[in-house]
Amino acid sequence: MAFKWLKRKKDSKDDSPPQEIPPESTDEDQNGHASPLIEGTSEPVDVKPPQADTEEDLEETASPADIAAEETAPARDGFMSRLRHGLTKTRDFLNTDIEDLFSGKRQIDDDLLEELEELLITADIGVQTTMDLMDAITRKASKIASPEDLKAILKEEIMAIVDTTPVTDHNGVPPRPKVIMVVGVNGVGKTTTIGKLAARYRRDGKKVLIAASDTFRAAAIEQLSIWAERAGADIVKHKDQSDPAAVAFDAVEAAIARGMDIVLVDTAGRLHTKVNLMEELKKIKRSLSKKSADAPHETLLVLDATTGQNALSQARLFDEAIDLSALALTKLDGTAKGGIVVSICSTLNIPLKYVGVGEQIDDLQDFDPRQFVDALF
Repeated sequence: MAFKWLKRKKDSKDDSPPQEIPPESTDEDQNGHASPLIEGTSEPVDVKPPQADTEEDLEETASPADIAAEETAPARDGFMSRLRHGLTKTRDFLNTDIEDLFSGKRQIDDDLLEELEELLITADIGVQTTMDLMDAITRKASKIASPEDLKAILKEEIMAIVDTTPVTDHNGVPPRPKVIMVVGVNGVGKTTTIGKLAARYRRDGKKVLIAASDTFRAAAIEQLSIWAERAGADIVKHKDQSDPAAVAFDAVEAAIARGMDIVLVDTAGRLHTKVNLMEELKKIKRSLSKKSADAPHETLLVLDATTGQNALSQARLFDEAIDLSALALTKLDGTAKGGIVVSICSTLNIPLKYVGVGEQIDDLQDFDPRQFVDALF
């Protein structure tokens, strides 16, 4: 049976208009191949906080004092508790608003379904994903007699959506070094995500090298240096405004020479030159492949959960240009609606690999579909 709420949405396939990449200024690019500065691990030192040049820099900058306070903070609740806190908005909807739908109603009808549709869209699940969920609920309407019945069906359907195929290394044999190119617009938490990934790999006993290929922001390079020192990782960096592809090339060369396991390549999220951002990212990819076969072995896009459906637009733009292989969703800390996770898994054919639920170093975790769905309910 086709309801009026379903008919109204049929013409809308995208959840939001594509988000444009921020405009670039007209400064000329300096493509000098400067000698790289290669740093290794060292004892903690008193490093001055990087100075932010723009509003975007401020969003990605954390001072050494913040880092020190984080490391000495008392033990906190487990990741599951923090995930549940981060999904508070969506969980309140699933457990309270759905029950309110049945207030004074004894059966599923068109009006109740239309209200449910609006609630799902409000939860940032998105139009197309909501339509798919509503189709499933409509087919099972005869089995729904209570809020608990509806929540059980929603839980089952959402689990089917978010349970995507995990990312695997090439035929199960990880390359060495494994080169991971990390991309995303400024302000999404890309730099801190790289630092947290470096710390994760170091805890697993891996030798990690970070490539500071966002040479257009001095604050990004300084911040990466702090994270590298904190995580016990090496870092390769050139002078400001040097060629990002040259930094990436030299980083892989250094990693091979040093027997590194992991190379994390930072990239720009906005350029201060005439060069198109996506063309610059393609150039970095070509540079990586010249030094290591099949590199980058993973292209990870970092998305900000608080941007909602705009995150989907960003993912589409990056995927069309450089062929993404995995996603990391940050800031799922209570300020975002967890429905965006469902929308991403349903809309994009790109595995969601990591979720971040806070600023501390262990707040970036592997995405676990079952854990996520349990936290929702």
